[in-house]
Amino acid sequence: MFGNQREQLRQFYCDAWQKHLEQKEPLSPLEQQIAVVIKEHPEYHTLLENKDASMSAEYLPEMGETNPFLHLGMHLGIRDQVSTDRPPGIAELYQRLVSLKGIHDAEHAMMECLAEMIWQAQQHQTAPDDILYMDCLGKIT
Repeated sequence: MFGNQREQLRQFYCDAWQKHLEQKEPLSPLEQQIAVVIKEHPEYHTLLENKDASMSAEYLPEMGETNPFLHLGMHLGIRDQVSTDRPPGIAELYQRLVSLKGIHDAEHAMMECLAEMIWQAQQHQTAPDDILYMDCLGKIT
């Protein structure tokens, strides 16, 4: 939807959050999903309410910084995977994790596996490996 346009993606998150706060017009289904995830992360509210800061901020993992847009996007990605059960079996693993940890903590645990799978694919210049991903998820349930 956004390709590699970082500013467009960030703008969309900020706009969805602003629309949610103002409650003047209905949110699209995607905006609703984004608003729900943002509500779960009060630590990002101030940033998302300041579009100028959001657009220009840099997040350096080597400095221990978490990119809030990546973090929120990973929540959305996991929720999409679960809703479509893709890769097959992820919905069942998710339910097991949720019963152990609760929704938010389950998704955070799953993010570690998702990040590892994406990193491996980038390092090897291959497609993401669903088997590696599901194996990792299986170890945390």
